[in-house]
Amino acid sequence: MRKQILAVFLAMALMAGLLCGCGGATTQSPAASDETTNSSGAKHANEIVVGIAQDLDDSLDPNQIVAAGTREVMFNVFEGLVKPNAYGDYVCAVASDYDVSEDGLTYTFTLRDGVVFHNGQGCTVEDVLYSFETCAATSVTKAVVTALSAITDIRAEGNTIIITLDAPNPDFLSYVSSVYIVPKGYDQQATAPVGTGPFRFASRSVQENFILERNEAYYGQGASLDKVTYKIYEDNNALFTALNSGALDLVAHLTVDQVNNLSNGYQVLEGTMNLVQALYLNNAVAPFDNELVRQALCYAVDVDAMLELTADGHGTKVGSSMYPAFGKYFDPALAERYPHDVEKAKELLKEAGYENGFSFTITVPSNYQPHVDAAVVLVEQLKEVGVTAQIQQVEWNTWLSDVYSARNFESTVVGFDASTLNASAMLARWVSDNDKNMINYNNPQYDEVFAQAQATADEAEQTALYKQCLEILSDSAANVYLQDLADFVAINPAVQGFTFYPLYVIDMSLLSIAE
Repeated sequence: MRKQILAVFLAMALMAGLLCGCGGATTQSPAASDETTNSSGAKHANEIVVGIAQDLDDSLDPNQIVAAGTREVMFNVFEGLVKPNAYGDYVCAVASDYDVSEDGLTYTFTLRDGVVFHNGQGCTVEDVLYSFETCAATSVTKAVVTALSAITDIRAEGNTIIITLDAPNPDFLSYVSSVYIVPKGYDQQATAPVGTGPFRFASRSVQENFILERNEAYYGQGASLDKVTYKIYEDNNALFTALNSGALDLVAHLTVDQVNNLSNGYQVLEGTMNLVQALYLNNAVAPFDNELVRQALCYAVDVDAMLELTADGHGTKVGSSMYPAFGKYFDPALAERYPHDVEKAKELLKEAGYENGFSFTITVPSNYQPHVDAAVVLVEQLKEVGVTAQIQQVEWNTWLSDVYSARNFESTVVGFDASTLNASAMLARWVSDNDKNMINYNNPQYDEVFAQAQATADEAEQTALYKQCLEILSDSAANVYLQDLADFVAINPAVQGFTFYPLYVIDMSLLSIAE
């Protein structure tokens, strides 16, 4: 009955125009839309058009990329000495092999022969040294900068690069993958990026498209496609219309409703988005500076009902700032820490001095339909405990500037991912002085435990400490944690080879057009 009532509210919101538009599991579940009319969006035998819901960051410099959607695209342009594969392993890329000393302090990478940058310049050890130096000095990812600060020496000997650390770091290789190798002295990365990946940057039209072309000089097994055009649709309805018409060959991050309404015969694959969706609360703003209030909201929200209503039960409850692809760090028990309990929520609100409830605003990026849908359900569920929430939809760039950067918000629904498969990439942002700590979370115990995890060289001890960090976030109700969203990908039947990654990326080099 509750699901039926919520469904009515969601339908009413949709009719009122409230809902306008927002890698993956190791298993793929193909499905087909109801009709079989097949309209190929391929412009010629080796070219596809991909629809995306947001423009890329203003700067395409790999050290300045902020948005996950931009990293998703630029994964195809930039590479490190190593890079992640679809199984979550770090494999050789610009390096042909590497060795780690027994004490874990020295990493020796051998530069691969024949690596050529997209501008035709051959890659040398000097470019590698330059890339590490530039990343350490300019990267906006503090966890990467911190990891690189532990380097006591980096030098080249012949065609090898030798890196020495001040202490062993079990996650160091993942940070190496985040140091993208770029040509020394090249100063146009922001507008004309140059890397070593299987695709090279061709052109960009802001808020319209972004075009990649196959890197003919790629050292390994290169891309099959000659060209990938990313078409930008910040209006989610326009994106779906283009997809259903056959004008697009591939669109990821679709909702269940969109999949159910797809009628062009495209194949649909299901994975997960590899992110933590939550109602993120500004802990510096009343009443969310009160832990009892935050805990009350956790009890008030019925995540199971939300999954049923917004995604027909697809998706995975998370319970804290970690998603299942992280394996050993993910603790599914935390997803049950706050069972849905309206009376408990009311008791906590009364204890906190909000017996009659309160009002607040949920600011949501309008181009991400799953986040908008979740906000609509939250509004209805919170009414049960006397809390009134209003949804404010904003454009993506506004969300980045006002919510993420300026921290001028009360709450927001969004998802946070990781650029590398280590726990630090997800947990560093909640350290009190971290530049990315947009919720202004300030917990001395959390800071101390995270610092201990960063300092230990024992992998088992580090894992236990990271899991303790997750428990602290859960116990203190830093946010109202929801789910790792199901990720539905619709693909033209002529396109084959799509593979889900355990990170928020799509590897275009694996795609090809069926003969």
